[in-house]
Amino acid sequence: MSVSFSGFNENTATFKSNEEIAGGTPVKMSGTETVAAAASGEAFCGIAVDGDGEYASVQLSGAVRSKYSGTAPAAGYSKLVSDGEGVTASESGREYLVVAVDEAAETVTFII
Repeated sequence: MSVSFSGFNENTATFKSNEEIAGGTPVKMSGTETVAAAASGEAFCGIAVDGDGEYASVQLSGAVRSKYSGTAPAAGYSKLVSDGEGVTASESGREYLVVAVDEAAETVTFII
């Protein structure tokens, strides 16, 4: 047996989008039924799974893995915000449960 967070409480929803959003990008609500990539320093509501420029599938709960920038987030509850492409630790961020940090790959796994 090994450690796995894959599929834990995973829920996604499809939103409208006015831009192509790459998988792994933190997103924010930008209008009714519509999401956009969250800019650097902004709070996010989920992580894009896929997007085609018209619609975006967004993971709203469960375990997600994202690239991070700056100082590696600490395991346990850490405050995170968008860095425009992934996440970054920030005192002004929302608190998430960080379950794994891979400093070599610069990825963090956390529970939304």
